[in-house]
Amino acid sequence: MAQLSAWDHPEPLALASAPLPQYGSGSLADLLPTLAAGLGVPGMTATIAELTPADRVCVFLVDGLGWEQLRAHPDEAPFLNSLLGSSRGGTGRPLTAGYPATTATSLASVGTGLPPGAHGLPGYTVRNPATGELMNQLRWQPWAPPRPWQPYPTVFQLAHDAGVHAAQVSSPAFASTPLTKVALSGGTFHGRLTGEDRMDLAAEQLAAGDRSLVYTYYAELDGAGHRYGVASDTWRGQLMNVDRLAQRLAEQLPPRSALYVTADHGMVDVPFDEEHRIDFDEDWELGAGVALLGGEGRARHVYAVPGAEADVLTVWREVLGEQFWVASRDEAIEAGWFGPRVDERVYARLGDVIAAAHDDVLVIASEREPKESALVGNHGSMTPAEQFVPLLEVRS
Repeated sequence: MAQLSAWDHPEPLALASAPLPQYGSGSLADLLPTLAAGLGVPGMTATIAELTPADRVCVFLVDGLGWEQLRAHPDEAPFLNSLLGSSRGGTGRPLTAGYPATTATSLASVGTGLPPGAHGLPGYTVRNPATGELMNQLRWQPWAPPRPWQPYPTVFQLAHDAGVHAAQVSSPAFASTPLTKVALSGGTFHGRLTGEDRMDLAAEQLAAGDRSLVYTYYAELDGAGHRYGVASDTWRGQLMNVDRLAQRLAEQLPPRSALYVTADHGMVDVPFDEEHRIDFDEDWELGAGVALLGGEGRARHVYAVPGAEADVLTVWREVLGEQFWVASRDEAIEAGWFGPRVDERVYARLGDVIAAAHDDVLVIASEREPKESALVGNHGSMTPAEQFVPLLEVRS
């Protein structure tokens, strides 16, 4: 893992000191390939060394459950915190989400086993080079053909083709979304409304094959964090529910199974004042030469008017350089923010300028993004509160 001192530097950080996700050894993109390799799926490589194979594997992904937030709430999540060590014969460690630490990007990294520069969902909103419009990759709006956008097979598809029983258990609302199609499809999808029903069915699906790969998902913790913050009673109540669900699933594991509890990102609460929320729509300097503002408050893709790229980079560094890592597209690629490679089809989706927060600040856009600008909890960048997610194991 990266040394935590990279996040604790007391002075404004140079680009070289931005702490990179641990692609290839300890990121979300490494999880399913490691598990699938243990199931004998051809072409998969185990890169998370301490995970030992199991015949039946389930991944329970809790949206918004950061490693730091979990460790800070042992009373609300006693079962999950008991898995942080090895007292149950498993392992508890952090993974890095990948950049940016946001749901669409992370779910694609999990499902495809590829970093963002390869799977091509490198942010909350990014420019579609074919249309010149911003595309919301979580909601898939405006619509774009899914397969050209993300052409690689998912790990679930490869497992299914190899004779592994592959299944996803999630909300019925996600059954046929483009994001599910490109990131999490393969085998069978089972929609269940309640968390309890999902845990029960996930256990049944594990037992349905001699070799099984099952995925299940819970979103409500993330929603509570966005609306009320991770310091709120509402968020803590949701964490208590997550803890009960994880224990419910763990207690139903069939023989020769491993359960892995993980997440797509952590979260930070950002105060509501001008010092912490810099409004792009009211800042003429930041807006000069900018054609489109993509990404989200803590992980911005900035698309310049043709010919203004260098000027936009200079201004964003001058205005935000003490609170954000600000890079050109090529600098971010060279530094490995999006993984060891960026596919040609993905290159123009990235901003001409990319800004990642390292303080508790946002670049909001109060007029063009009113809902997002009003969120209490936020994520996206490379700080430990956002980047570190748990990898907790229970075996039967």
